[in-house]
Amino acid sequence: MTSEISLESARKVAEGLVSELRSDCHKIEVAGSVRRRRPRVHDIDIVAIPKDFWNFYHHLRALGTLTMSGQKIMRVTVPSSVGPLPVDCYVATPETWATLLLIRTGSAEHNIRLASRAKDRGWRLAASGDGLFNEKGERIAGDSELSIFNALGLPYKEPWERG
Repeated sequence: MTSEISLESARKVAEGLVSELRSDCHKIEVAGSVRRRRPRVHDIDIVAIPKDFWNFYHHLRALGTLTMSGQKIMRVTVPSSVGPLPVDCYVATPETWATLLLIRTGSAEHNIRLASRAKDRGWRLAASGDGLFNEKGERIAGDSELSIFNALGLPYKEPWERG
């Protein structure tokens, strides 16, 4: 298994996968270190809202070797010019899309900062993608990445600024 590849190689594979799966999705986007434009990449993360879960699942499965399967995440190892490459595909809904894209883009340190900021206010940022919730359990943000930054009183950071 490839341990680390260049951003350029990972982006080519990721864009090919997104192109291949786009017809099965309402929305699909590359997340993770590729979206953050990290120079070296260990895997590919994709967030998708499938039109039909089973068609999407079978299409993804046909692209490589399925190593984990569930309703919210599927892992597949795909062949590439640089060797086998692990791909994590996160299944979203229209309601979870923006928060899941934010969380799955990372970085881990950035997510910790956001979650800590929420916790300091008595709130909770749901890693599941459900959104940002206040102390009463009411969803107060999550329709867009910007809405979460705004609710937390933080300036928006582009994915490549979320080191």
